[in-house]
Amino acid sequence: MKDFFGSLPEGFVAEALAQTTPRDVSRLSSVNSFFRSAAEWDIVWESFVPPECLAEVVDGGRDSMKEVYLSLCDHPIIIEDGNKSLWLDKWTGKKCYMLAAKHLSIALMDTPNCWRWVSVAKSRFRVAAELISVRPLEVIGNVNTSILSPNTTYVAQLVFMTTPEAYGFEYQPVEVCIGPIGDNSQTRMVYLDPQAQTRRRLQRPRGVGSSGRRVFVVPFPCEDNCPKHRKDGWFEVEIGEYFNKGREDTEVEISVVEVKGGNSKSGLIIQGIEIRPKKCV
Repeated sequence: MKDFFGSLPEGFVAEALAQTTPRDVSRLSSVNSFFRSAAEWDIVWESFVPPECLAEVVDGGRDSMKEVYLSLCDHPIIIEDGNKSLWLDKWTGKKCYMLAAKHLSIALMDTPNCWRWVSVAKSRFRVAAELISVRPLEVIGNVNTSILSPNTTYVAQLVFMTTPEAYGFEYQPVEVCIGPIGDNSQTRMVYLDPQAQTRRRLQRPRGVGSSGRRVFVVPFPCEDNCPKHRKDGWFEVEIGEYFNKGREDTEVEISVVEVKGGNSKSGLIIQGIEIRPKKCV
């Protein structure tokens, strides 16, 4: 087997590797030194870099297209006047995006006593949106499927943090949804309080009392609808999934809404909405 591959032109093997995926190239590189050498060719990694990314990174002084690819995986680039970031999933090469808070439609954002723009050291964008005080919470983002990778299931996440003085989210879930504009079929309930699971475990479940009196039942937080801590110091909570066929030009709406509770809310800091390929286990 080794002699067979060794008899092939290395450039031929490199062209064949370019038709696979970054994960396949990584695995084949571990088979023998011949594959490992062919995997270093620029033609392999250039096939994994979207054309719109090349102009952003080729002039960065890197020696090879493999370095360009790995840089795009580990270091998101800021695009569209600072309103979006773009990077690649390391194992699949599929495109990932984050819509900055500036790119989102946030109800009452222009009202100074409701929201304000703040600079956060851990944010990849110049500013984030900090909630001062509101009752109705409405955050909506839009993305056109033409910029996403085809035949890919994407997961949308709200990326945020809370201030020490945050309140109003302790027991009140919010409605989140992703889908074509006007399609609310994927609406689900999530919590924005990082301590939601702990708080609810300490609280006795409420139901209908022995007297038959109605008692309001709050959905019980579970791992799937509670925030998760990220390596970059922020929290994320899943909004939902969307499968992009890649053959349509569709405007997808992503929303985070709470207008039914009627309670005041404060202390939420929104960096943006992240859209990335779903991990396959």
